[in-house]
Amino acid sequence: MALKLSKWDVVEYLKTDDDMALYLEAAMEEAGDDAPFIAKVLGDIARAKGMTQLARDTGIGRESLYKALSGQGNPSFATILKVVHALGVRLHAAPAVVEKPRRTRKKAGELAAA
Repeated sequence: MALKLSKWDVVEYLKTDDDMALYLEAAMEEAGDDAPFIAKVLGDIARAKGMTQLARDTGIGRESLYKALSGQGNPSFATILKVVHALGVRLHAAPAVVEKPRRTRKKAGELAAA
């Protein structure tokens, strides 16, 4: 009996607005400075919501959106902002967590020897 495999598509699991927002949030945490990855995630969310409606809401052609949000395109920040707004998600800013090196405290006897 042959094993039948099908291509996994995240869009099938993006059912609610919460699913979509959590997916984008997780991607932003993991992406680092990988802008094409974030564009691709926005493309996944756009496909889940409906690319035709997104094209109407943003005023950007469907084919242009597919290209820009494919992970291969290089969308402008203005395009990203239009898409995010039309998708009904928000980008959040927070301070980056940078671990500061710990200062070790010297004992009283070590201070005298130094």
